Amino acid sequence: MILDEIIAYKKAYLEEIKKNLPESKFLKRLNTLIPTKKRNFKEALKKDKGVSLIAELKKASPSGGIIIRDYYPEKIAGIYEKAGASCISVLTDERFFKGNLSHLQLVKVETNLPILGKDFIIDKCQIFESAFYGADALLLIARILNKKTLKEFIGICRDYNITPLVEVHSKEDLDKTLSVNADVIGINNRDLDTLKVDLETTERLVKYIPKGILKISESGISTRKDIEYLKSLGVDAVLIGEALLKSGNIKEKIQELLGKHKK
Repeated sequence: MILDEIIAYKKAYLEEIKKNLPESKFLKRLNTLIPTKKRNFKEALKKDKGVSLIAELKKASPSGGIIIRDYYPEKIAGIYEKAGASCISVLTDERFFKGNLSHLQLVKVETNLPILGKDFIIDKCQIFESAFYGADALLLIARILNKKTLKEFIGICRDYNITPLVEVHSKEDLDKTLSVNADVIGINNRDLDTLKVDLETTERLVKYIPKGILKISESGISTRKDIEYLKSLGVDAVLIGEALLKSGNIKEKIQELLGKHKK
């Protein structure tokens, strides 16, 4: 299964990295940063009375292969911001998504929006790296972290003023996430084992999420109708990538999704 392959690769990759750069050096590196005000990911998604858009940047994916060949994340991010996105998600995994940690920095400089770093986080050194490169929020996948580690990683994120977005796909994931007091939850409509997408995953799980917790639906969202359906379920925001990058006209696609398209 693709998720097992990704996690196995991450573990091997991180073991090599940590031989040359142990945790003490990661922390020393962070301490060299000039303090900058973090952009509030959660508040940015609350501003819109409708469903807010997190526009995603990724060159490739295991399910879709190469999504966009002429990939200049900072330029696309500028289009996202001007078109009305509330936040920007940046895939940083190199092997499976053709991303890079440096893309966080490129996008941060180019836009004024909060930046979500997306990777398969299994070690706290990855949180330190993401903080160094300017992430305002960070994806934590409940499926791949036990309860103790998930709670620890949420705490580390908050220590560095990074918003932890905890992703779930099952009721088991959600129960674990709620038990560690996560306040931003993403429901991934894609099964990471089969890569199949079903928007009804959000419908099945969102009813168990208490009021006051920010609810985000991720994957498989491509039309205004999809967003209206998710809004009716009580979703606060949607995360969309491929539908934008493959649209041919990103600005028009975003305006269509947000219900602002000129007829």
